[in-house]
Amino acid sequence: MTQAKLTNRTALTKHRARVDPDALFLHDVACDEIKERLSEVNRRFTKIGIVTGHPDFWRAAFPSAKIVDDTNRIALPNRQFDLVIHAIALHWADDPVGQLVQSRNALVEDGLLMVACFGGQTLNELRSVLAEAETKTRGGLSPRVAPMGELRDLGGLLQRAGLTMPVADHINQTVEYKDIYALMRDLRAMGEANALASRDPNPAPARMFEKAAKLYAENFSTEEGRIRATFDLVFLTGWSPSDSQPQPLRPGSAKTRLADALGVPEFNQEAKPVTDPQRTGKTDT
Repeated sequence: MTQAKLTNRTALTKHRARVDPDALFLHDVACDEIKERLSEVNRRFTKIGIVTGHPDFWRAAFPSAKIVDDTNRIALPNRQFDLVIHAIALHWADDPVGQLVQSRNALVEDGLLMVACFGGQTLNELRSVLAEAETKTRGGLSPRVAPMGELRDLGGLLQRAGLTMPVADHINQTVEYKDIYALMRDLRAMGEANALASRDPNPAPARMFEKAAKLYAENFSTEEGRIRATFDLVFLTGWSPSDSQPQPLRPGSAKTRLADALGVPEFNQEAKPVTDPQRTGKTDT
């Protein structure tokens, strides 16, 4: 079965070639988060591979790492790295699971994969106003913002890729801009302009963006008259399988009752489903 093509790689390469290093503030946030999380792991990583479309930024952050592009076939040799970082590129992947499987294959046993990627709430405001503006001015829709996975779905990719002890969480970054045109200029400077394979090759009329700018200001403005844009950064962590990792006990294999271990009476009652109302992850506002 042929893999559906999400991204026009030629267009994406051109966009990334015009990146302004000063616009990569989201990579700064992702890098700081990754380094903080690595500091909490009781292990020293000496062989690091990084998959990214922004090699200069990540080479400066991890000078000894092997940096490769996020192409469909990742150029990392198998079983050579104790840490692989997939950095802000998964949203352009035609096959996200394939990217994670290849990253896992590059790990030694009990090696760590860390992924930083955009989540489903990223640019939800821009997506909304562009859709409404295009519908009203052109009578239809064309894809303009790359699809982003929701936290639960992205976390599920780790297990599908054969990684153990998977963890997924996220942080929201809210950024303010003068207007929609400043936001779109910043996206171009990040190398995140529209590179979808199914995008409309014809330029959109100016009246569409004028309508979108008005809708944005009406629906997503701050008290100071600026507009806000959401960037949802998701962090995925998983380990390559190893016999040395903790293994779950077989059902019924426990030799001590929990009530005895806790020193409390044991009660028999009907089990009821429990819903956890807490949100996953952290939020920056």
